Amino acid sequence: MKPSIAITMGDPCGVGPEIILKAVADRRVLRIARPVVIGDAALLERLALKLRLTPPADGVVCNHSNLATGALRPSSPTKATGSAMISYIEEGVRMAKSGTAAAIVTAPISKEAAKKAGFAFPGHTEFIAHLTGTKKFRMMLGGDSLKVILVTIHEAISKVPGLITKAGVYDTIKITDAAFSGRFGLKRPRIAVAGLNPHAGEGGMFGTEEIKIIAPAIKKAQNEGIDVTGPLPPDTVFYRAVRKSEFDCVVCMYHDQGLGPLKLLHFEDGVNATLGLPIVRTSVDHGTAYDIAWKGIASHESLVAAIKMAVEMAA
Repeated sequence: MKPSIAITMGDPCGVGPEIILKAVADRRVLRIARPVVIGDAALLERLALKLRLTPPADGVVCNHSNLATGALRPSSPTKATGSAMISYIEEGVRMAKSGTAAAIVTAPISKEAAKKAGFAFPGHTEFIAHLTGTKKFRMMLGGDSLKVILVTIHEAISKVPGLITKAGVYDTIKITDAAFSGRFGLKRPRIAVAGLNPHAGEGGMFGTEEIKIIAPAIKKAQNEGIDVTGPLPPDTVFYRAVRKSEFDCVVCMYHDQGLGPLKLLHFEDGVNATLGLPIVRTSVDHGTAYDIAWKGIASHESLVAAIKMAVEMAA
């Protein structure tokens, strides 16, 4: 039986509704999953008509808001749309926790609009962690060719060295190993860890974080039987993971270290997944894209990939 996948509509004024309409009519999705859209039925119907897209089949949309759709405009979020997008996430998590859905896939939200509605979290990931009572979690972004997991996320480069700790690196390795063995079905995941500095510090010539922090964390994980290698030079580790297939994933110290290579390979079909949760949660790897919202030109490839990964992780 195909798993039920809860798809939250995200920001009603962004590309979320459009890419959802396209995805739930895509045969690649319908072959593997039973999508359940948590959103605004009237808005989806309006956009399907406006953009000449196939309206959702009966039973696909779980109507969870009653927005004044006639007054909504693309790229113009309001307090009401902010409240709606928060409620979609809450319902999706409830469905995943109860087993009504095998996984939750989230379309992008507007943090600005969510904040107007009282949203006090940096983003989706932290909110879902809160709703599931999860203290330790990590962001993974990936596609078929490369998967990266971040030790730090949205931080200024100047602050990153001070945020790299032995506990943080160790926890990232542990969460990654558990997720790849449990969610992705790998008996013994091969984890690479990138260094922070050029050439992974070159024995301390270009920085000592590798010697003092990253290597001891790796050693601790290795002593527990985890197949983890590093710290490796950041300029070659991705080549080894992708071209040489030596590793299943790469643990990265900061945002652009991992997302630069990832987006080179998976700009259109990259997926954001939260590791460490008691539920499966994936997301598109892009934002609300207000500049192209409601124009019928948004690609739904990342959403299709996110649904595929959710099905894989929930199996």
